[in-house]
Amino acid sequence: MHSLAGQVFLLQLAVVLLLAAAALVALVVQAQRDVMADARHRTLATAQTFAHSPGIVAALDSADPAAALQPHAEAARKAAGVDAIIVYRLNGITLTHSDPRQIGRRVIGPYAAPATGRPFTSTFKGSLGLSVISAVPVKGPDGSVVAVVSVPVTVERVRHKVNQQLPVLFGGTAAALVVAAGGSGLVSRRLRRQTHGLGPTEMTRMYEHHDAVLHAVREGVLIVGDDGRLLLANDEARRLLNLPADAERRPVTELGLDEDLAGLLTSDRPATDEVYLAADRLLAVSKRLTAPHGLTGSVVTLRDTTELRALAGLAEVARERLQSLYDAGVRIGATLDVRRTAEELAEVAVARFADIATVDLLDQVLRGDETSGAPAGITELRRCAVAGLDAGHPLHPVHELIRFVPAHPVSTAMVEGRPVLVDLNASDVWRDVQPERARRILDHGIHSLLVVPLRARGVVLGVVDFWRAQGSPPFEDEDASFAEELAARAAVCIDNARRYTREHAMAVALQHSLLPRALPEQSALDVAYRYLPAQSGVGGDWFDVIPLSGTRVALVVGDVVGHGLHAAATMGRLRTAVHNFAGLDMPVEELLGRMDELVAQIDAEEATAAKHGQGMITGATCLYAVYDPTSGRLTVATAGHPGPALVRPDGTVYFPRLPVSPPLGLGAGLPVETAELTVPEGSRLVLYTDGLIEDRTRDLDAGLEALHEALTGPGRTPEATCVAVTAAMLSDQPRDDIALLVARTRRLGPDQVAEWEVPRDPAAVAPVRSACARRLAEWGLEQVAFTAELILSELITNAVRYGAEPITVRMLRTRPPGSPDAGTLIFEVADGSSTSPRLRRAKVTDEGGRGLFLVARFSERWGTRYTPTGKVIWAERPLPHGAAPEGEDLGEILLAEWDDSAL
Repeated sequence: MHSLAGQVFLLQLAVVLLLAAAALVALVVQAQRDVMADARHRTLATAQTFAHSPGIVAALDSADPAAALQPHAEAARKAAGVDAIIVYRLNGITLTHSDPRQIGRRVIGPYAAPATGRPFTSTFKGSLGLSVISAVPVKGPDGSVVAVVSVPVTVERVRHKVNQQLPVLFGGTAAALVVAAGGSGLVSRRLRRQTHGLGPTEMTRMYEHHDAVLHAVREGVLIVGDDGRLLLANDEARRLLNLPADAERRPVTELGLDEDLAGLLTSDRPATDEVYLAADRLLAVSKRLTAPHGLTGSVVTLRDTTELRALAGLAEVARERLQSLYDAGVRIGATLDVRRTAEELAEVAVARFADIATVDLLDQVLRGDETSGAPAGITELRRCAVAGLDAGHPLHPVHELIRFVPAHPVSTAMVEGRPVLVDLNASDVWRDVQPERARRILDHGIHSLLVVPLRARGVVLGVVDFWRAQGSPPFEDEDASFAEELAARAAVCIDNARRYTREHAMAVALQHSLLPRALPEQSALDVAYRYLPAQSGVGGDWFDVIPLSGTRVALVVGDVVGHGLHAAATMGRLRTAVHNFAGLDMPVEELLGRMDELVAQIDAEEATAAKHGQGMITGATCLYAVYDPTSGRLTVATAGHPGPALVRPDGTVYFPRLPVSPPLGLGAGLPVETAELTVPEGSRLVLYTDGLIEDRTRDLDAGLEALHEALTGPGRTPEATCVAVTAAMLSDQPRDDIALLVARTRRLGPDQVAEWEVPRDPAAVAPVRSACARRLAEWGLEQVAFTAELILSELITNAVRYGAEPITVRMLRTRPPGSPDAGTLIFEVADGSSTSPRLRRAKVTDEGGRGLFLVARFSERWGTRYTPTGKVIWAERPLPHGAAPEGEDLGEILLAEWDDSAL
């Protein structure tokens, strides 16, 4: 009730009650007046009606007028609601009365006036209370008064009739009071919502504060209605807009404002700090709609920004330069390429700062080398990037080596380590260095130069030149600070790229030194390969073709997880280990088992190093396959590596299902499973690393399907297969290293193989030597028969003497296709013993022990390989080109075994 709305409600309720009471009093007074008027009218009307009723005169003239008139008088009395209808003659004798006992008696009443023919009405106070009586004469046919009709009625009788209407009167008054109170309540509720329950004092204080703040703030405030009329304007708004005194309630369009500003004020569009011109002032206008919070319209605030105009311009320039530096930080150095980083610097500078930008760097930086020279000794820079020039520009082109004299602005900037501003039109030093080029530059409209050195970690890398041409203002000192900051950020990126270039070159050199330089000579396979390093750096993929004994060839493909020097070094260690193990003629499964142990040992060493903050765990996969051209058998084992693809001679492709062992280092000593395939001659074996088939744009199945399509087709050479696969499978920028090895198989024909079974008897050596001589004669190799029989006889003799049955001898003759070599003669003696012979130098007194020495002396290579049933001792003898017989120096070789002094 303390709120303004509550007090208004009470006031309205009191007014309604007073009005209702006054109306009720007025109605009661009026009712009293109406009672007296009704009594007079009723008695007079009843008297006149009865006096002028037909037949009354005849009744008066009848023999018994009382009997004739009394019933009619009673009926009329009851109908009229009066106390009595009295008819008496002029002599006062009563003819009718409400009390029959009064009939025939003389009454004294007011009949003098009616007797004269005039009706009258009077009020008197009798025994029954206040009463009203009216008397009307009854005239005969001749107009004379023959009787008088008198009708009395008490006021109480009439008031009783009126009192019966009082409940209705009071009920209506109460209903009106309730309706009025309800309306007042609704009005008060709406008023409370609009005044937020504030009291009169609070509203007065709020209005005073509002008025004080509104006119005291240094911001113009306008309130505009939805009809476009100005509802309110504070003093500041009147001053800023130069409004007339009667501006309020006038349309905004008639206030003489700028058309754009008036359009904003009359629109329903909100605005925030939009700048408009009002006379000579620059105003920042903000507009908000008031519809959700009050009446439809808008509130507009105005701020005078004229004095801040110059500061705003400077702030905008600073903001743009900060944005440029931010953009430069995002764009420059996106790649670790020195030239591309220089190009990004030039592009960023041209976009917002200069008309032309050129970047010149030292050749050592481009190569990734350290720059050790002092800035004063730098006289040559190579242009690496140019941006913002048209086709006919007179500046040095990209890749050109530029020489500078000590007085040149570029030399000055590098020596002093600061930006150098040059007004090209006024600089004699700059023009004197290259007069002809300077003239063409000036004719091209270029008038201002800003040279900034590129320094990182205290080392000068080069310079960046910013040029401005006709239509742009010359560079100023503020521009020099921005250019220096931009160059400093770019120099760090260029130095990072230089370091990466150096490390990348070292890693690539290391990787290339660890990969095969050329494929070895062998007669079992026609081989082609591709090795593609990753775009982001060197990796650990490798491949190998390793000739083994007995014309067999080992094919190796491996992959070390990761990139960088660590992966390349690990790859070199693993490749060397595979070579060493393969040189021991280990079976496929045993070789991969040894590799698994090696990688586990490397991981253990790396784990120990990792405890001291260095070291990386190695992950590697490997596929090792051995192909035997004498039988066409291919033995394959894989440790976590994708299996090979086999292209048959008819061009169909299939991927053999191989047992896959865990990657190297995860086998935990478990045996490696192998698979054996018989490969038709002319088939192509395709070995690869996962980078060929896996990519971020395709999954493994899609990669295998694409490889299947690329390999399908007969008649391709291994080289053509490599070309087709790389064209179909590789992207422009591979994310991983890719090694691809394609080998087309050959078979040794029956005419290239000779085999004999040898019993364990020394006498059996001579027949085998004779058979060997005959086969050599068939091959046209009589010139090597002596050394061949010597090698073979020594090997057979050792097997007969020290070995076990069964003993078999095999002699192979290879012819490398497309090679100038005459081929190789291979001797193999197999027996059932696993004891390996050992080469030693015999003493002077020893009778034996010189057989293996002769084998080693007359063969190029010899060795032992173990089989599931024993061992094979083999020796290889290259065939000479000429036909001259060998063996003339055999005596000298044998004599060299004895010391002359000992004899």
